[in-house]
Amino acid sequence: MAGMNAVDRRWTARLGTAAGLLVTLVALLLAPAAPASAHAVLVSSSPQASAVVPSGPAEVVLTFSESVRKVPGKIRVIAPDGSRADRGEPTFEGSAVTVPVDPSGPRGTYLVSYRVISADSHPVSGAFTWSIGAPSPPPADSGSDSRADPVVDTGVKVAKYLGYVGLLLVVGPALVLAALWPYRLSRRGPARLLWAGVGLLAVATLAELWLQVPYTAGGGVFDVTGEGFSEVFGSTYGAAHLVRLGLLAAAAFLLRPLTAGPVGRTDGIILGVLGVAGLFTWPLAGHPAASPAPAVSVIVDAVHLGSMAVWLGGLVMLAVFLLRRADERELGAILPIWSRWAALAVAALLLAGTVQGLIEVASLQALVDTTYGRLLLAKIGLFVLVIGVAAYSRQLVRRRRAAARPVPVRRAIWVELAVTAVVLGLSAILVQTTPARTAAGDVADTTSGYYSTTLTSPIYSLQVELDPAERGNNSMHLYAYSKDNRPLPVAEWKATAALPSAGIEPIDIPLLPLSDNHVTGEINLPAAGEWQFRFTVRTSDIDQATVTATVPIK
Repeated sequence: MAGMNAVDRRWTARLGTAAGLLVTLVALLLAPAAPASAHAVLVSSSPQASAVVPSGPAEVVLTFSESVRKVPGKIRVIAPDGSRADRGEPTFEGSAVTVPVDPSGPRGTYLVSYRVISADSHPVSGAFTWSIGAPSPPPADSGSDSRADPVVDTGVKVAKYLGYVGLLLVVGPALVLAALWPYRLSRRGPARLLWAGVGLLAVATLAELWLQVPYTAGGGVFDVTGEGFSEVFGSTYGAAHLVRLGLLAAAAFLLRPLTAGPVGRTDGIILGVLGVAGLFTWPLAGHPAASPAPAVSVIVDAVHLGSMAVWLGGLVMLAVFLLRRADERELGAILPIWSRWAALAVAALLLAGTVQGLIEVASLQALVDTTYGRLLLAKIGLFVLVIGVAAYSRQLVRRRRAAARPVPVRRAIWVELAVTAVVLGLSAILVQTTPARTAAGDVADTTSGYYSTTLTSPIYSLQVELDPAERGNNSMHLYAYSKDNRPLPVAEWKATAALPSAGIEPIDIPLLPLSDNHVTGEINLPAAGEWQFRFTVRTSDIDQATVTATVPIK
């Protein structure tokens, strides 16, 4: 009776731990929730870009397409003499950012530069000018560089990749040890693989938290501050990663007995609950939580990630251990079960990926014209190749040849793992890439006498703004960004406008640099019609590309 009471107390303690962690998960992830969207864009400002006002305003208001969070010290207003015109900290209220400025500033052109964090945890930056009285040569922003070091950008992708690898090395061994592992075989090898996965996942999660500070604020790997960490930990992104670490620590206590022998049903259920809860920390920290349908996207992404971990983690266990150590009788029992599991995992992976793609891409044009879409096409192509190899393995299992001759199956599995390693790399890049539904800015905004579009090339994205997009004088602003949506320094700009239907040959547009990725220009468009704009951007001695846009002028 005393033994039963001890067992009951152990089960109660474990259930209490899991319940407490799940309550923490809900509290942490729901508390900082914000309206969902992705990759904020500046939709308006007061004063407006390029506007000339008679007297100095007391504040500058920036309005974005959705709620944004601040990056400490990254919103600046520069006066014509190069001094700071902003006074005090900016106020963030949803999608509006209010920056107090000195209303008694000198006449001339002012520069507003900003860097904020959008709902999907990615930084968004830009700049524009306005003038008091009359325009003057625009000032330069001599503040700290807002761009993240390339090492940081690469490090974020590597950390995400290692996180995926760690996840499948935890899920695969845990699942196989709990349900398929032969009793006579030692668990030492799978246990080492499982603990390696736990360590890799923990290190990758900590690395993502560290790198998020310079990634959002700009700077190198070690350009971190206490205020920067506070901002990250107070965000949904930071909360999701902290919860992931807590769930991983809780799961570790239950994984230890699993590496020694079979575990009870209750422990298995708790492990499953912790695992499912942990899967949701990935989509809640990325694009899915900021999609047009966040609830659907988060669930679909968790299913996608879980299916990947089950499938690839199980393949690793088969290739490294079971196909080498299990005898023909054991393989005859294991492989049919695994084959059914793998088929279900692949079906769920395919279905979830399809739904996810439809939400994130939104159109066929975006699938072809954006970096996100092209990466997704490459991922689909590799996935088709893996499915072909998996179908071959399944045929061997169904013909009952795999148990007697495991070598062909093992070779096929290694091919699957090699290709899917590349797929995981593409996935790590995709989660850091602007979703196609946002990047496909070719759907231009022509409301209220204003035209805006984003043009893409193999080396840059170009944001084009034309105001008022009507006959007569027009102001143009061009912003160059790298493929991961960071300001891209430009060595040389060239822009022309032509109206072939009216016989108007290309007109050169004089451009004035406002920052290293932003220029402005004035052009007089004498007639209405479908004007052909051509932009050539050179980013280095050898990197240059030309993009075009057709702009309806009223």
